[in-house]
Amino acid sequence: MFVYVGCYTTKQRNARGEGINVYRMDRASGTWTHLQLVRDLVNPSWLTLDGQQRFLYSAHGDGEVATAFAIDKSTGQLKMLNQQSTGGKNGVRVSVDSTNKFLVCANYSSGTVAVLPINPDGSLGPLTDLVTLTGNPGPHRTEQASPHPHDVPFDRAGRFITVPDKGLDKVFVFKLDTARGKLVATDAPFATARPGAGPRHADFHPSKPFAYVINELDSTITTYRLDPSSGELKPLQVITTLPPSFTGNSTTSEIAVAPSGRFVYGSNRGHDSIAIFAVDAATSVLTPVDWEPTQGKTPRFFSFDPSGAFLYAANQDSDTIVCFRVDRASGKLSSTGSVVKTGSPSSIVFV
Repeated sequence: MFVYVGCYTTKQRNARGEGINVYRMDRASGTWTHLQLVRDLVNPSWLTLDGQQRFLYSAHGDGEVATAFAIDKSTGQLKMLNQQSTGGKNGVRVSVDSTNKFLVCANYSSGTVAVLPINPDGSLGPLTDLVTLTGNPGPHRTEQASPHPHDVPFDRAGRFITVPDKGLDKVFVFKLDTARGKLVATDAPFATARPGAGPRHADFHPSKPFAYVINELDSTITTYRLDPSSGELKPLQVITTLPPSFTGNSTTSEIAVAPSGRFVYGSNRGHDSIAIFAVDAATSVLTPVDWEPTQGKTPRFFSFDPSGAFLYAANQDSDTIVCFRVDRASGKLSSTGSVVKTGSPSSIVFV
């Protein structure tokens, strides 16, 4: 198995990354061996794969392009195919649709969502759509002065794109017209979060119609029921990601549902922990289980390996990726002692 790690590289980000790092993973121990460094990339901060895992795509924090790479299946090494404009600034996340024909990008600073076609060879074509998000900004004067889309995940069925907007306190929902490469608003085009929540990222239950959105500014997770026909999001629960005893400053970053669907995990920057929640089998709402320290500063990202046996926490300001073993029964995490040292890590994907 191969692992790809994105990072920040610029002085403006106070970053120490050098590019995309490629590793080979030992499935039994969870340890990684370094294989390749792809240099000469500015802030390759978010990585995603096509559905067939033949191509890797990168968004570039603070930049205006997305990059396509071909993956060598035997060696894991990357070959750059091309770069294409995203039509906006600070692309923070990209995702590929279920047909593997389109890449969707959230332009955080421009408040837009872009669609780029994927050519048969995996390279990216020019924009086919660029949607500007609209609404009233949230109450936070600096973080919510304008629209700030921060994620563009498709639901598990691939029918809907959810767009958590940190600036507008909304979660937008679109369909993708794959005949034209256009985004189409649904009949219920958005769900409204609590004022000042700052919706950041979303993930979905693997088998039930529920979405979980982590809210950056007020350190909460909202559970939504997703209508599988209309795409409407109905809020069911809002729960804090922080323990009751914590009174310091903290913001959230990443959220992920365990492959089993039994647990939801969220990362806290400031508290520097992974919050663990059990998913109610009947209602799918969350109950706190534990808070595991990430053994580093500012866990901007974390990810499970495909088996769900390991969780990897990317500590952006400590330049480490820490490996934890997942207890499948309780959901709790325990350190394996394996730590990868790499500059300003911000994204991890597995092939």
